[in-house]
Amino acid sequence: MKYTRNINYIGTAAIVLFLSACSKILDEQPRSIYEPGFFTTEKGIQGGITSMYAHLRYIYGNAYYYNATLTGTDEVTYGQQADDNFLAMDLSGRAELNSNNSRADVLWNVVYSNINTASGIIEHAAQMETVSDALIAEARFFRAFDYFMLVQTFGGVPLDLGAGELAFNTNPSRTSARNTVPEVYTRAIFPDLRIAVNDLPDAGRVTGGATKTLARLYLAKAYLTYAWWLENPNNIPTYPETDRTDPDGHDAQWYFQQAYDIATEAIDNPGPFGLQETFYDVNLGPNDRNNELLLYADHTETSEFYNGSSLTYSNGEGTENFAGWMMTWNYTEIRSSSSNSAWTAVSSVQREAVQALGRPWVRMSPTIGAITNTFADKTNDSRYDGTFTTVYRGNWNKAGVSGPVYNVNYAPVSPGDAILTFLDEEPDQAIDYSNSMYNSNVGAGILPGRSDFVISPRGISRRVYPGLWKLGPYRTDNGNGLGEPNAASTRPFNIAKFSELYFIAAEAAVKGASGARNARDLINVIRARAGKWRWDNNGNTEKVADNSAAMVAGTPATIDINYILAERSREYYGEGYRWYDLVRTQKWEELAGVYEICGPNIGDHTPITVTRSIQPYHYLRPIPRSQLDAMEGDRETYQNPGYN
Repeated sequence: MKYTRNINYIGTAAIVLFLSACSKILDEQPRSIYEPGFFTTEKGIQGGITSMYAHLRYIYGNAYYYNATLTGTDEVTYGQQADDNFLAMDLSGRAELNSNNSRADVLWNVVYSNINTASGIIEHAAQMETVSDALIAEARFFRAFDYFMLVQTFGGVPLDLGAGELAFNTNPSRTSARNTVPEVYTRAIFPDLRIAVNDLPDAGRVTGGATKTLARLYLAKAYLTYAWWLENPNNIPTYPETDRTDPDGHDAQWYFQQAYDIATEAIDNPGPFGLQETFYDVNLGPNDRNNELLLYADHTETSEFYNGSSLTYSNGEGTENFAGWMMTWNYTEIRSSSSNSAWTAVSSVQREAVQALGRPWVRMSPTIGAITNTFADKTNDSRYDGTFTTVYRGNWNKAGVSGPVYNVNYAPVSPGDAILTFLDEEPDQAIDYSNSMYNSNVGAGILPGRSDFVISPRGISRRVYPGLWKLGPYRTDNGNGLGEPNAASTRPFNIAKFSELYFIAAEAAVKGASGARNARDLINVIRARAGKWRWDNNGNTEKVADNSAAMVAGTPATIDINYILAERSREYYGEGYRWYDLVRTQKWEELAGVYEICGPNIGDHTPITVTRSIQPYHYLRPIPRSQLDAMEGDRETYQNPGYN
């Protein structure tokens, strides 16, 4: 492996977070490189730890890595403006996934530098009496975190970066040997996370910092994932090839039980963390950095330096948080009329830096099944409304466009009124998509008695679909105008949530783990919360409702893995969990092998069934071509099978 960036400082943006339990923020200072001697000082240790939080921005919020975690699953397919980065990930015949176009390279190309920095801190800080075990535990957490992401994505990966296993390396090397999956888990991930659980504080050293609860979440999730790997229910191949046996002599059931025990321990000893009262509040922009969030890649609107990107215009690269653009369709094409007697087009929905809108890129789109099946209950369950933008409202006044404005049936509409609505259900009466008299310009239809254009759930296409509200931008500097919708989001990108502890424990229980709570008990905590409403995004109005009893009553008496996965999708749709969930449980081909979506052209409303070619070797992503080209030695055996 070419480790020319082993000791480079890979980010120079600040972590500006606001958890009330913490009293400090990270003081991030730019450095072009870390010299080996830098880690022999307390200042060097502090700087290295800070860089670990910064490195998250190169991965989370990066739209190409985001694409690699979602496109090709039952949640997401490619959008009308997709290029090969997205077409290849869909595995539906438009482009072949290979080592050149797999955007899992974003992960590979970022984390080794951080892993080496962590090793340098761990080695040197242990010899310094002024550095606490808790501070060293932050480095251990991030080293384990990065290795966990790598082993899930690529299989076995190297533990030796050129100076020995898990040793700090100061000399670039062009050779590399991959360890096996069990070696990565038992020598690197588990030991580091166990120490992190023991040594990290309940409340973070800095706002948004690593905590005991965070370490427990990832240790439980790593145990869960490794248990599935040992069990291997669908005989998915691994690489490098190795027996599915644990070096420590434990079987899969032991690890499922460990996952359950640690997850429930974290639930019972949450520290300053917990569940928000409503699902809506978890992802609401003004409520960012709330106590349900255990880890996030942070950004800020107060400083371009500390934000890691421009506050006015972004190109979609580096540390920018531009993942939310990908599933934002071009709603700015919507037209109303400036006349009440002849259709004279006016742009009634302008691009705006608000959570319901943002910058369109149309690279990814939800599948019809995600809308109709995953979120089948849109009445009791608040999570569909708290995930998608389904109503596009007029805001022409903020662009200086004067009224009046008219919509369907030449009905007058005011700023804030619905211009186009994605219906929750298929209507009893057929939608007229012909638009013989009124032209939405995006192929939307009309229904009698409505002034808004409409599209049914089975009428969404690769071009026009509900937007992803939960990742939309939020800023406080828009004033009375449209703000800066061309800038990357200044919101944090959420990585880990307290709620996932319930899912981990429930999944382990379904796999045979035992304890005071069964799988149904655990899932019903999440479902009961999902039944509580305080705001209706669709209606843009307050909605105080508690459908918890109906949600709990609707949970099957006995739940299985498919039900757990469906609940996970309802909770974390569009956040980058799905590919990992389907790969862990080996349900990818079963649940995502076929999907429906309408075509890419204006007016396409006829669902097309698409079959993906998901092969067993796809369960590992290819080692990036840039890595292989920089290596000496046998590159063919280094690459995951199927991608040579």
